[in-house]
Amino acid sequence: MATRSTPPDAVTQPTVTRPLWVQRQLQALLAQRGHAWLLQGPSGLGQYELGLALAQTWLCEQPTASGPCGVCGSCHLVNTHAHPDFVVLMPETVMVELGWPLSETAQKEIDDKKRKPSKEIRVEAMRDTVAFAQRTSARGRGLAVLVYPAERMNHVAANALLKTLEEPPGDARFVLASEATHQLLPTIRSRCQTHAMEWPPEPEALQWLQDNAVAQSRPTPEQAQVWLRAAGGRPADALAWAGTGLNAKAWAELPAALARGDWSTLAGWPAAQQLELLQKLCHDLMAQAAGGTPRFFSAANLPVAPRWGVLAKWSRELLDAARSVEHPYNPGLMQEAWAARTRQALVSR
Repeated sequence: MATRSTPPDAVTQPTVTRPLWVQRQLQALLAQRGHAWLLQGPSGLGQYELGLALAQTWLCEQPTASGPCGVCGSCHLVNTHAHPDFVVLMPETVMVELGWPLSETAQKEIDDKKRKPSKEIRVEAMRDTVAFAQRTSARGRGLAVLVYPAERMNHVAANALLKTLEEPPGDARFVLASEATHQLLPTIRSRCQTHAMEWPPEPEALQWLQDNAVAQSRPTPEQAQVWLRAAGGRPADALAWAGTGLNAKAWAELPAALARGDWSTLAGWPAAQQLELLQKLCHDLMAQAAGGTPRFFSAANLPVAPRWGVLAKWSRELLDAARSVEHPYNPGLMQEAWAARTRQALVSR
């Protein structure tokens, strides 16, 4: 859904410090020219933050080589989600999560229970955005469009964007941020300049985690290390793990607990996060069985790896489960089945 306006008293999300590795990439991109950028990489590396900062700098009245000034009228309008020359194109679920207002029509349909917020970028919103790109800038700094996550465009929506990306009208510029670029149409990728997201050095990621884990009272470096490991080294994903209250002791004990059939630590987690945890455990056991180094857990905390055939079958089952995890028929029964299957896999020899 695209958005261009919000009530004056709109509440914005809590401020999170722009990471150093994102700031470095912003400066590098601003030194280059281009009307359409594709920011690509796995989740948790800051695609959304980089894309937003890039668009804000394009619209800023006093931009610098380091990014937006943050104090001009244009920056204020972007920060309050009310800039007339800026459109964010996101699934409605993501817009709600990030504090962006929906259009009046979409909000009314959802409020009236006619439908649920969309998890895809709707083609209607894409057509509105294409029409927006034809307009004249209201504040004289051009037009900017942020598409995130870009892989949530279905083929119809993506095709509606193609010609505008190839021949952008006037002074419209686009930034597409993706966490699964392989899901994008090749024709979309070919019309953008591509930037691969930087993986941050561990000290930077840990410091950023400690500074921004507001749910905790200044977590220790050891605790931040657990979150970062649980997220596979992706800082923004690690911040989400911090929000679960996960501590170092519970993470270390999880593999043994699951092998006993103890699901208590995971009980309050969303189904998608439970499944993600099982996939990480399966990954580490496969790495261990192949003589590699586990990525998410310490090798000392992992049970003896089952036979490769058992792990391969379990991995395929988890991949199948991921296809329907957002729409479970019965979450309780599904999680009971996962618990039983996990215990069965972990005790197999």
